[in-house]
Amino acid sequence: MKKNLPLAILSGLLLWIAWPPTPYTTFLLFIGFVPMLLAIENIIKDDKAKKGRRVFNTAFIGFLIWNTLCVYWVYNALKIVGEIVAIPITLIPYSLGPLLMAAAFWLYYRLRLVAPRWVALIGLVCFWVGYEYLHQSWDLNFPWMTLGNGFAISHQWVQWYEYTGVYGGTLWVCTINILVFLIYVGLREAQTKNTRLSLIGVALVVLLAPLGYSLSVYSNYVEEQNPSNVVVAQPNIDPYEKEGNIPANLQVDILIHLSRQIAQPNTEYFIWPETALPEYIDEDKLRSSNLIGQARFFLRNYKNANLITGAETYKTYDTRATETAKPMQEGGFYDSYNTALSIENGDRLQTYHKSRLVPGAESLPFGNALSFLKPVFEHLGGATGTYAPDKDAGVFYSQSGIGAAPSICFESIWGGYVARSVKKGAQFIAIITNDGWWENTSGKDQHLDYAKLRAIETRRWVCRSANTGISAFINQRGDVVKHTEWWTKTAIKQDINLNSELTFYVKHGDYIPQAGCILTGVGVLFLLGMRLKRKQVLTA
Repeated sequence: MKKNLPLAILSGLLLWIAWPPTPYTTFLLFIGFVPMLLAIENIIKDDKAKKGRRVFNTAFIGFLIWNTLCVYWVYNALKIVGEIVAIPITLIPYSLGPLLMAAAFWLYYRLRLVAPRWVALIGLVCFWVGYEYLHQSWDLNFPWMTLGNGFAISHQWVQWYEYTGVYGGTLWVCTINILVFLIYVGLREAQTKNTRLSLIGVALVVLLAPLGYSLSVYSNYVEEQNPSNVVVAQPNIDPYEKEGNIPANLQVDILIHLSRQIAQPNTEYFIWPETALPEYIDEDKLRSSNLIGQARFFLRNYKNANLITGAETYKTYDTRATETAKPMQEGGFYDSYNTALSIENGDRLQTYHKSRLVPGAESLPFGNALSFLKPVFEHLGGATGTYAPDKDAGVFYSQSGIGAAPSICFESIWGGYVARSVKKGAQFIAIITNDGWWENTSGKDQHLDYAKLRAIETRRWVCRSANTGISAFINQRGDVVKHTEWWTKTAIKQDINLNSELTFYVKHGDYIPQAGCILTGVGVLFLLGMRLKRKQVLTA
């Protein structure tokens, strides 16, 4: 363990340095796993006992360093509830991902015991992709550290995400790391010169072919002209003061003033941030809401305009109508929602409820099994605790037929989920968020960078409204063409190009991780079968 621990730590540090928002170091992703693979190789080949445990512990330490250094800011979002609660809850994103990553390497070790190294390395890629897909799909989802996200700061390299999504980046990173590892170990294993040259040749092709293709696409990509004028407002209201300290109508006035300053007669969309309407609004009485009336009054001067804004809404029931419904003190039940609203000049209102909820802050993971923790979780994520989600991605349609994909905060890191909105007819992506909870940390920058990948995957403009920054417009190549500064009260506008063409990724979704999960299942069943066979031999 002692001689392999520095290698594990080196892997963690290399991957952290390579991760957004650090510029110019993305290339380290291609060698970040090599020290870890060498450490595991050393453990496999030594003659000490408890190799499986040592493999797991070594991998866990390296990946814990990588994850913690990249998402240290998660603690800031939870500290409002106090350190006693925030510290244990923060351990979920800090340690759960590394545990799953270490499990993938442990499965690789088990496969090495019964199969050639090249087979086990292919298995490792499948196990890793399977872990990533699991971590975006279960109740404790947190796909922030999906390997393909590492290219968000160097989006010019991965224009082919329109075919593969971020999981294509995961395969790219894993494959090159494995090839570099094989070249290195070949030097100490007296590998033949021809074999070594072949591996070097394959590694160069795998590295340069996708890179060259991407840079060519980036240089030659031309958007079809279909302009729409959009205004994004950033009110810069301290999230800790939104509830109660600043009157709700004053907060809406701030947004109206910022929007009106730069609006044009032909502006078609105004976009305000998450929970911009800071009162709990009964969804059965939306049209009688004073705040929505205030917004509608503002829109009267813009004939074709639509407003996409965040709000907190609720529904009441006489009986427990849904699994997420909570009891009210005065009797009956209610569901609360983190909502995106589409408001028009006419009577039509459209609603979308955030579906990808933050575990702990907005939803209770494995609610039935952990129901005893509800009193704790209800204090997280503002004053609402557990939200009720929509079942699928949504689309807002304007009076003129323009489709917009509403994406609320955390949802924007799910490429496949955003792609479903686009497949339903969205011609641009509207991200509304409140990154102020994280304060001035790299979390806000990573969140913005990841939005560039959504633009590439779908070839849609991204219009991003953040309460306390960073708001931005991102074109179909993933370029941030305009953005605000952090902690600045302002608004920006842009003529974006609407797009109705569907990319391969939008049409087919996350086919790569789904295949990885199937192969992971096959690998696990194979290992279980081999273990059972070994037991039968020993007892015969």
